Amino acid sequence: MSEHFGYSPSFKRPAEILRMRRKRARSEAGAGSTDSPEQSGSSPTCVRTFSPEPLSGAQNHFGVGIKRRNPFAKIENTYSPKKKRLTFNDASCNTENSDSSGIANNERDEESSKREGTLDLDLSFRLDEAQEQEYRQASSQKSGSLSESDVLLEEEPEDIKNPLLKSPQATAPTAVAAPVCTQYPADWSLKTRLLLTSPVSLSWAEQLKAQEEAQGLSQHCRAQFSPLPHSPQDPRSCSELRCAFQQSLVYWQHPSIPWLSLFPRINAERSFFGKSAPWAHDATLQQSLMTEWSVSLSSLYSLLKARLCPYFYLCSYQFTVLFRAAGLGGSSSITAFISPTTRGLREAMKAEGIEFSLPLLEEERRCREAQKPTVHQEEEQKEQEVTCSKLRDTVDGEEHDGDDRDEDSTLSWLKEMGVQDKIKKPDLHTLQLHKEGHVMSLDHKPESLICVEGLHTFTLINFFINWKGVVASSGSQAGLPPTLLAPSAFRGATMHTLKSRCVNVRSQVGSSYQNLSSLEITGPVLPSSLHAILTLLRPAQKGNFSAALYTHTPTAVMNIHSTKQQVSEASVELSSCGLHPASIQQLQQPSTLGKTALTHITMNNYSYTWKN
Repeated sequence: MSEHFGYSPSFKRPAEILRMRRKRARSEAGAGSTDSPEQSGSSPTCVRTFSPEPLSGAQNHFGVGIKRRNPFAKIENTYSPKKKRLTFNDASCNTENSDSSGIANNERDEESSKREGTLDLDLSFRLDEAQEQEYRQASSQKSGSLSESDVLLEEEPEDIKNPLLKSPQATAPTAVAAPVCTQYPADWSLKTRLLLTSPVSLSWAEQLKAQEEAQGLSQHCRAQFSPLPHSPQDPRSCSELRCAFQQSLVYWQHPSIPWLSLFPRINAERSFFGKSAPWAHDATLQQSLMTEWSVSLSSLYSLLKARLCPYFYLCSYQFTVLFRAAGLGGSSSITAFISPTTRGLREAMKAEGIEFSLPLLEEERRCREAQKPTVHQEEEQKEQEVTCSKLRDTVDGEEHDGDDRDEDSTLSWLKEMGVQDKIKKPDLHTLQLHKEGHVMSLDHKPESLICVEGLHTFTLINFFINWKGVVASSGSQAGLPPTLLAPSAFRGATMHTLKSRCVNVRSQVGSSYQNLSSLEITGPVLPSSLHAILTLLRPAQKGNFSAALYTHTPTAVMNIHSTKQQVSEASVELSSCGLHPASIQQLQQPSTLGKTALTHITMNNYSYTWKN
């Protein structure tokens, strides 16, 4: 075979490869013919079986005859899950190479190349390509460091011995699913405005048909609740959804004056300015208004006591009162919260024998006691009892006499020194202001919230009916009784609905703008109305919406806990109060908001999140 410059001696040109293939085909066809002395006695078919021993006379391009045959040529030499055997015999190769000639070397090289190529092609379908490549790399690395006369037993890697099959889902890091929250905490504060936004259109909540509006009002008066579809395809054509929305907007109010907005009443002089007030200078008209208001208030309390009305609000020009039925908010009795209060109101209530507590101040006292050492607990408890007695603003005459005796006793040591005439003794008015400075600092603040429970709530109703301070004596609200708000009908009440308006807005999300649909609801939003509206948005908006809540500030602290123990059987007793069972279940739970109120509620993939 002729050699060309620039080619290795073992290089095979395409023409030679074709010739080798034809020669191999003729050798297989002729069973009695032999191409070389090595094939004469190998097998009956004159096809020499492969042996893992190295070829004799095969010289590589380095000039050393150590060329090995393909270890994958026989099945028993293929991949073993336990061990692989690599045999090297350099001495035999060198001996055979010294006795052979150049022509014989070339012929044997061609024959060995044919056998290796043929067997490699036959076994390439049986072996995994990745395993073959891994094995050859390992063999080439081991052969350079070991001698050719060594017999190497190579252990398989641990991952090949025990292959572990995993699915892509198992190997991928699993993300912990966020817990689904299907309810938000109860919020007893009044809302003045709701702003609802959603990527899904909210146009279904506007322009109700006359029949849908009438059916919604009728269902509210009868306390009937129709089942809603879980996922309506087109909310605008779903009459059940639109009727339920109209039903959730209804509330009852007394008094009702068409040209005046009677909520909110605190710091609302601007809304009354310039409006006609014929009762301002007419005592007879004022007395008529108060008489009707007293009847309505008595009717509300009777419904509350019978658990036919769950709660109601009394909104005055200087404070707001929340009356709750027994079983709501985790309380076992009727509860009333008043916020904010003044020293004059507390004194008047104490004079009428109404017992009340200051929950926020008592909570602060408990926190201070928990932080201080237990050695002085008894002394501190006595001091706190004295402080609480002062905070309750007792103004009995005996107490004033006792204060005078205390002041005389404190100045008695001056008389013993003979300097009592040289030191000016403070007058009683100055001493009283000094003592009540801390008490008066609570006025009009959230800490001035007071809680009345049990039978004292009935005394409180009579107190509001007879107390002249419940009505402003001057200003734009002079002679106008407080506003009564309730979710259920009562005597003298007028049905009102919250105002709703739907618009489309563009909101910036990152660097782009997103089209959102918004629904604005204004008016005195009661806790049950808020829950009913958000319950309707859940299926209509595919579980994705957000709500911005605007709280009436004096009512933000009404989520504080009362002192009575919780009850468990209130769900049966409140079944006829006129609210949806889901709203009753939510309002029965004690609120976890403390002295704060909800400001944002977001639903994402049917799960609630909120801010307060």
